[in-house]
Amino acid sequence: MALQSIIDRRLAGKNKSIGNRERFLRRYKDQVKEAVKRAIDGRGIRDMERGEEIRIPKKDITEPVFGHGSGGTREIVHPGNREYVQGDRIQRPKGGQGGGGTGKGQASDSGEGEDDFAFALSKEEFMQVFFEDLALPHLIRTQLAETPEWKSHRAGFTHDGTANNLHVVRSLRGAIGRRIAIGASSRAELHRLEEHLVLLKRRAGDAIVDREIEETEETIAALRARLLRIPYLDPIDLRYRSRVRVPVPTSKAVMFCLMDVSGSMDEQRKELSKRFFILLYLFLTRHYEKIEIVFIRHHTQAQEVDEEAFFHARETGGTVVSSALVLMEEIIRARYNPSEWNIYGAQASDGDNWHHDSGRCRELLADKILPLCRYYAYVQVAEEEQNLWEEYTQLQAAQPHFAMRKAVDASQIYPVFRDLFKKEGAKAA
Repeated sequence: MALQSIIDRRLAGKNKSIGNRERFLRRYKDQVKEAVKRAIDGRGIRDMERGEEIRIPKKDITEPVFGHGSGGTREIVHPGNREYVQGDRIQRPKGGQGGGGTGKGQASDSGEGEDDFAFALSKEEFMQVFFEDLALPHLIRTQLAETPEWKSHRAGFTHDGTANNLHVVRSLRGAIGRRIAIGASSRAELHRLEEHLVLLKRRAGDAIVDREIEETEETIAALRARLLRIPYLDPIDLRYRSRVRVPVPTSKAVMFCLMDVSGSMDEQRKELSKRFFILLYLFLTRHYEKIEIVFIRHHTQAQEVDEEAFFHARETGGTVVSSALVLMEEIIRARYNPSEWNIYGAQASDGDNWHHDSGRCRELLADKILPLCRYYAYVQVAEEEQNLWEEYTQLQAAQPHFAMRKAVDASQIYPVFRDLFKKEGAKAA
């Protein structure tokens, strides 16, 4: 029987168990997905960009194992007892008596158990699981942050480089400094010998003095030759302009959150709206490096507020949806140039609106808002179709980057979001 060995030569990072971790995540994909979906509860919109702790029951990760017997033929006598006979079924120990570590029942001084398996899901893994089958729909992908652009910045000088980056002044300055440093002692000795030679020549005519003059001249000639051998420009003197590539934001997005806070929007409907806004924010963080959020709440009047006031302020009143759309357009014109920003709109409402205002909302979207937006999604957190839903329905056929869905229960938010932002050709949840 031939044996085969498979060697994985793929490069791994500092985490040497990355292959095992990837296989583990693939195997328990359903449990991980469920934990990720639960993670949105209790978090703020900007607080979603972090990992999550995943717990998997012990029974889901147990695996069959092979055991080796002692082998051979043996005769063993098993002693009996007064409690059990052949064929009896032994009951499992009850909670607290050495069970599965559920934490229920009374304390016991015997028995063993195991807790659920827990591990930390990193931010990148969290986002990957949550959005693995989603993609931005109907967009021109010229400014996506997943393809980062780079910009060169000066970073001093280096010893290596190309000729066009050679800094002549800095190189010559270094060469002069090197020649001064290397030849300093020789030049000092040369000056001393030259002055000494002048004094000797004044006493020329004596045999001893003449011989000393000859030796001094030879030494001077050797020193001058040594100084001439010092190169004027050495490769170690060369300095090149150094430039480093640093990533720069290739795209930025602004997300407008519009929510109806009239009397018909109770806390449950506001909570549904919050969940949808959180999902949209998380989704955009996978495609844009810089994201700003604008919160607009409205009843008969619209107002830009912070996140706390957006979800928890108690001010209420009637319903004029167009006031929020007018304010959104004003903010875009004033702060977010569509040529520089990717603009997204998310509107949540129960569909109730002053009947004379719904037609104006459709006109504002068609003529003012949608031409400036990359994508606009409307979620109605009520089942009944009112005049606002009817007016918005007329926009769907003519506006491919406008979508609308209903969500009346927390369990529907995630499927509705997937349906709004699913990849082309992918099945909605």
